[in-house]
Amino acid sequence: MTDLPATQPYLADLDAEAQGWRHLVEIVRSLTLEQRLAPGYYVDPAWSVRDVVGHIGTWLAEAGVQFERLQAGTYEGHDVDIDGLNATFLEAMRDQPWDVTWTQANAGRTRMRQAWTELREPSEEAAWWIRKSGVDHYDEHLDRLEEWVGELRRHAERSR
Repeated sequence: MTDLPATQPYLADLDAEAQGWRHLVEIVRSLTLEQRLAPGYYVDPAWSVRDVVGHIGTWLAEAGVQFERLQAGTYEGHDVDIDGLNATFLEAMRDQPWDVTWTQANAGRTRMRQAWTELREPSEEAAWWIRKSGVDHYDEHLDRLEEWVGELRRHAERSR
């Protein structure tokens, strides 16, 4: 799937990330704009599909920054306030239009993958960011996203 040399230390992880992203994209593209903006994915605080995509996209962008730091030798560790970053990221993306949120998520992912492929040696720190931003992070959200999409579709059918 990923066009990289077989010696790339994260080849399998990159392929798994691409598969998870494709699944997310498939779900999102199946929705109308109105459905993407409808609150209910989470209730308190109220999240929409746009909020989930913004959340995932900002974590992907952050992972890209951390991969660049790993490469440059300026990495300071992953002792981060996850809840604090989640709140900051949510606030930053909260009122963005769908197109901005979707573009940011795709750009964050693209840059993250570019920086990720530049890592030549595996490390525990890189593995942590891979899990936090990529496949494991997608898995944290995909089941609820599929449930929410089902609820949105049932609501749309009842409204007809």
